[in-house]
Amino acid sequence: HGIKGNTTFTTWDLQNNNMGHKGAEALAQALVANTTVEMIALSSNHIGDEGAKALAHALERNTTVYDIYLNSNFIGDEGAKALAQALVANTT
Repeated sequence: HGIKGNTTFTTWDLQNNNMGHKGAEALAQALVANTTVEMIALSSNHIGDEGAKALAHALERNTTVYDIYLNSNFIGDEGAKALAQALVANTT
């Protein structure tokens, strides 16, 4: 179950792991189910637009994350737009 069912960690520091969009998609699935994480650091993971869109989809549903770091991830206009729309929908 890993981080999906984790009820202890409030911070996920996963910077510099080169997870790519596939890793971001897997993380997004866990994020939808997790109710304890508040901060996620994903800098320098090369997630691109596809990973950003997956995270955006998860952030629309997650009610605990209030801080996320996404610098140096090759996120273009498409991914940035999806994230911005998710932030409008998310009230945390």
